[in-house]
Amino acid sequence: MAAFSIFSSAHIASKSNIHFIKASTSDLSKTSSPPSAPSTKLQPPLKPQHNIREEARLHNAATITTDHPRFTAKYVPFTAISDPSSSDESYSLDEIVYRSQSGSLLDVHHDMTALKHFDGAYWRNLFDSRVGKTTWPFGSGVWSKKEWVLPEIDDDDIVSAFEGNSNLFWAERYGKLFVGMNDLWVKHCGISHTGSFKDLGMTVLVSQVNRLRKLNKPVVGVGCASTGDTSAALSAYCASAGIPSIVFLPANRISMAQLVQPIANGAFVLSIDTDFDGCMQLIREVTAELPIYLANSLNSLRLEGQKTAAVEILQQFDWEVPDWVIVPGGNLGNIYAFYKGFSLCKELGLVDRIPRLVCAQAANANPLYLYYKSGWKEFKSVKANATFASAIQIGDPVSIDRAVYALKNSNGIVEEATEEELMDATAQADSTGMFTCPHTGVALTALSKLRRSGVIGPTDRTVVVSTAHGLKFTHSKIDYHSKDIKDMACRFANPPVQVKADFGSVMDVLKKNLLSKAH
Repeated sequence: MAAFSIFSSAHIASKSNIHFIKASTSDLSKTSSPPSAPSTKLQPPLKPQHNIREEARLHNAATITTDHPRFTAKYVPFTAISDPSSSDESYSLDEIVYRSQSGSLLDVHHDMTALKHFDGAYWRNLFDSRVGKTTWPFGSGVWSKKEWVLPEIDDDDIVSAFEGNSNLFWAERYGKLFVGMNDLWVKHCGISHTGSFKDLGMTVLVSQVNRLRKLNKPVVGVGCASTGDTSAALSAYCASAGIPSIVFLPANRISMAQLVQPIANGAFVLSIDTDFDGCMQLIREVTAELPIYLANSLNSLRLEGQKTAAVEILQQFDWEVPDWVIVPGGNLGNIYAFYKGFSLCKELGLVDRIPRLVCAQAANANPLYLYYKSGWKEFKSVKANATFASAIQIGDPVSIDRAVYALKNSNGIVEEATEEELMDATAQADSTGMFTCPHTGVALTALSKLRRSGVIGPTDRTVVVSTAHGLKFTHSKIDYHSKDIKDMACRFANPPVQVKADFGSVMDVLKKNLLSKAH
């Protein structure tokens, strides 16, 4: 393709810069008592006799106590979240069930009475004490909040790549140049094991499947429909646990970088001539007939992991609540997961309020935006058109009810971004040192529109959630900087300059460039 000719030898190196938040050195079983002063005498390092999983097993066996309530969780109909008296229906997390008897979505409900046995200071200190450690499984940003995720799972059953703990990036230059803000942050959830936020949920789901298989439940494998990132996370975590994975992908609708991940991890990949919504319908029918566990966000387990990103944001701000959090939305589970994480922190006394949430959609796949603009009068699915933000190219989102609930209860807003807007925003972000995915461009466009309208103020502390790594979407970046996108001006394109191989020509080009930068 001609677009690639201007990029001779594209060797791309990526080095993530993870900023871990402050970690307490107190013992995990304590709350806020200060640690004793460390000895100044250096001791020779001891060779470990056990791996970290075995160490955790021995530690747990030695510290079993009965002086605190048992933490539990169960499935309940999502409709019971807003009206607990509407149903007493519930299911064990060890049951294979995806919907309630009435057909509604399910939600994981924790025993709040047991969790409230401890105050907010206890939970803050406990979570802070686990950050940055290699203690199994608490080195994970998800499993460091295990009591709030899957409290009853055995540590031996957990499948983790120590996901989470992702960089909260101060977007100082982008904020100053493009939106007139001084307290803008980007939560880089894409700096993760498989390059997207989906790892946060998939570690939970695959861990539970691992448990189910050990309990001899009828699960021969795990399957999903995907626009790319879900399949990458599923295949990686299943490969780590030795569990077969099956992936339904819409043919010719995801990037090669996304396609190669499940292939490399040994998944059984079906490329199907339909869009994501068609793949989703097929995987539902297949999992109803075969003992394949459904891994899409119809399954509420994944949201338990994804909600920990909200807790992380609060930790990284030293438990201060931002004013706004902007999340790209496609199948719409993630906006609810963020709401769930923030509201849980408020209910358990870690913070005293929650931020306002914004869900950002691509204009080519915007059913939630249209529903919001109608005043929540009537939801209508749409036929999703092609968008560079391919992971949110979904016209009939499974989690529509969850998203509406989250937005209504956080005084939330929905915005949209055209293809040109999202690609321009992506290029602007990259020009200030980031390397963002198109979905982040959707969220940045929403931010820009809300700044221009005055809804978000110049000093409002705002977090934009970046859901995937830009290296998964190099093809779209190449096309943009080559100005090879039909009907798009590509205003911020930065193509390489062709120069003759002589000193004079190189000097002329450099002088011209440097003079332009000086003005």
